[in-house]
Amino acid sequence: MALWKRETTLDALNHHSQGCMVGHVGIEFTLLGDDHLEATMPVDSRTTQPFGLLHGGASVVLAESMGSMAGYLCTRGEQQVVGVEINANHLRAATQGYVKGICRPLHVGRRNQVWQIEIFDEHDKLCCISRLTTMVIDI
Repeated sequence: MALWKRETTLDALNHHSQGCMVGHVGIEFTLLGDDHLEATMPVDSRTTQPFGLLHGGASVVLAESMGSMAGYLCTRGEQQVVGVEINANHLRAATQGYVKGICRPLHVGRRNQVWQIEIFDEHDKLCCISRLTTMVIDI
């Protein structure tokens, strides 16, 4: 059974992400796989803390943005997805370039979802692992 219930393209995902925090911090969706979603985010003045390291909150923004988008793609019609809990373990600092997130489902149910997001630096070293729980709501 296919994971994604909505048809879309990377161009559509990236266009939809403009004019909000996702676009503001430079997140770009780069791969819509059969069972996962990938995105990148720059490590720059928008996403670092005062000491030049990727801000932990920016990693969480990337994780929640990816999990929420993946969750939305698993719904139909007028349904929406809202985050209800997120955690993140920051394992390694990133100081330049880009980080890449890979979002995979741990559970996709009718009313709730759990997503795992791994964030890697430009040397493919794991920087952060996050888990997002979402709720599916009917509008």
